[in-house]
Amino acid sequence: MTSALKIAIATINPTVGDIDGNATRILKVREETPDVDLIVYSELCLIGYPPEDLVLKPAFQRDAMDKTVELAQVTKDGGPAMLISSLWVEGGKLYNSSIMLDNGTIAAIRHKRDLPNYGVFDEKRVFSRGPCPEPVEFKGVKLGVLTCEDLWWEEVTEYLTNKHSDILVSLNGSPYDLPKAGDRLTNGKDRVTQSGLPLIYTNQVGGQDELVFDGEAFIMDTAGNIVMRQQSFVEETTVTNWFKGENGKWACSPMDVAEKNDRLTDIYQAMMIGVRDYVNKNRFPGVIIGMSGGVDSALSAIVAVDALGADRVHLVMMPSKYTSEESLIDASDAARMMGCSIDNIPINDAVEAFDKTLEASFAGTEADLTEENLQSRIRAIILMGISNKHGKMVLTTGNKSEMSVGYATLYGDMCGGYNALKDIYKLDVFKLCHWRNENHPNGGLGPRGQIMPTNIIEKPPTAELRPDQKDEDSLPPYEVLDDILECLIEKEMTKKDIVKRGHDQETVARIQHLLYIAEYKRRQSPPGVKISDKNFGRDRRYPITNGYRDKKVN
Repeated sequence: MTSALKIAIATINPTVGDIDGNATRILKVREETPDVDLIVYSELCLIGYPPEDLVLKPAFQRDAMDKTVELAQVTKDGGPAMLISSLWVEGGKLYNSSIMLDNGTIAAIRHKRDLPNYGVFDEKRVFSRGPCPEPVEFKGVKLGVLTCEDLWWEEVTEYLTNKHSDILVSLNGSPYDLPKAGDRLTNGKDRVTQSGLPLIYTNQVGGQDELVFDGEAFIMDTAGNIVMRQQSFVEETTVTNWFKGENGKWACSPMDVAEKNDRLTDIYQAMMIGVRDYVNKNRFPGVIIGMSGGVDSALSAIVAVDALGADRVHLVMMPSKYTSEESLIDASDAARMMGCSIDNIPINDAVEAFDKTLEASFAGTEADLTEENLQSRIRAIILMGISNKHGKMVLTTGNKSEMSVGYATLYGDMCGGYNALKDIYKLDVFKLCHWRNENHPNGGLGPRGQIMPTNIIEKPPTAELRPDQKDEDSLPPYEVLDDILECLIEKEMTKKDIVKRGHDQETVARIQHLLYIAEYKRRQSPPGVKISDKNFGRDRRYPITNGYRDKKVN
């Protein structure tokens, strides 16, 4: 039995379904890290996570298993063994499995025991539950291999401990949300306390549709201390040195522990990577953004510039007769500061044409929200026309506060392929704008320094669809609205409890009603980066037809 091991932890950015490409990424790490005993990757790194119903396709299953055999054969060169993860079919059942590749063979396969079926996860839909996994013998060391959710409950750890494992190794595909990093550490401490064993925790990085993975692999010692942690939102491979102490226990030599990001840094990095990978993995040449001179479009634009580079971001200003000169100046200044060109396409003629076309149908009615929505839909037609002509994807700009209460136009400003701000409340939009003016994101391709006019952030929000319009004409102040929405969405609080926080009873009831009746709009909205632990779509799945309302407060 060896008394020392070099284990590399590989945090890579796989693409769902790209079996050959992911295998290349896996082997690239091995080629660049030849002097280690073992490389540990993340959950389903070969097929990408989460694969959803793609794993039910028989041809996909065969291709994935064949590629696993090919990867195993590579290890006959005497170089590092690899602990990867992929699907595996056995006994007519489909499993999510961790697979040890060593000496040219598939040395061990351990199926995932606990299948998550909450929030963004639907694994019981596609995978079978495996038995409690036996430890994996590697150079005389017993590795207690857990696949993601196995680490969150006591059963598998208890089994592996009773089977005399030496080190817990957890392969994860753990999506980012605001409380997740803290939850992982708390859970890790529970398992090392339970087992008395050190823990290797891996994770992937990058964007997959709405989800973003933050990486941040770590090693925890038996006292619950972090002795190695990778930087979040970065692809990297870390070589760790393990030794067997005189007490017979294995430990990792302490290494640099990357500092944790603050809240706004994490959010911005997640938005940037989410946009970058959605655009690049789906092979769009760039994005198009309707630039209003307001804070939402400005933040969306700089996130896109940081993600893709200014040359791949096409800004379009579409003023109407209600657009202020101030907005025109702000939009132009923001584009210049970000390094983007901006088109100016007035919509007055199109609005007049639609008014004339609909004149007979609208006879005898007063102008109302209908005419406002027409402006928004005309802008959507222009953006989609440019998108069709040049192939770039329209990036929508609505924030979570607006999407919660339906303060958006179906087939208008909701029209597009992706949304960086979909899970960001309005107050955080303001904070993120200030943050970006004062900071530069890690890996960002945009300019340093101030990139947004202060006036964009500080002026009262307005859709500018009628004279002197302000958001607060029809919505409570965002300090009130966002707190009520967070209570309703993230915390699932009753109206009574929200009123106890100091909010007006009628306002709470109205906002709850708007939240419920806007569900049909949200079902038709583009995907967007998940930031909170209760985003619209994957996490929060309410019925469109919904007759329930909380009982009256009194």
